[in-house]
Amino acid sequence: MLCEKVLGTLRDEKFQGLRVDYVDIEWHEAFSRLHRRTSHEGDDVGIRMDNDILRDGLRQDDVIYADGVKVIAVNIPPCEAICAVVQRDHPAQIAKLCYEVGNTHTTMFRGEDDFTFYTPYYEPLMEKLNKIHGVSVKKVSVRFDFAKALSSSVNNHHH
Repeated sequence: MLCEKVLGTLRDEKFQGLRVDYVDIEWHEAFSRLHRRTSHEGDDVGIRMDNDILRDGLRQDDVIYADGVKVIAVNIPPCEAICAVVQRDHPAQIAKLCYEVGNTHTTMFRGEDDFTFYTPYYEPLMEKLNKIHGVSVKKVSVRFDFAKALSSSVNNHHH
């Protein structure tokens, strides 16, 4: 089947009660126009989005196919990430953290509060961030939420 646009999200009333099948799209592929995947139920899924996807990206639970019986939705699988937490008595270190992550052209995401941040796991970056006074880092598994992206380079487009 060929999917050419986002029809809504699983939260939309029109999809309630329908069987849900998922197609996995890695977080770093969410801004690509073309994909060929196999759904969790084994369906061959071709995805050909318009240029709007370059700006908006595919997100968790986006519905890309619906036939009245079932829907196919996007699943962004969890991946390894660095969780960096700035101590509350060292708020100036947020700027240092952002500088170091930005200097590697790596995407950064807001965490659960103003002092917690996530970025894709990369061992040399983890070592560098671990040396920042007032910042603690750990390796975790997360599902990146593009609504919390701080970077303009989420779609891996660099100037």
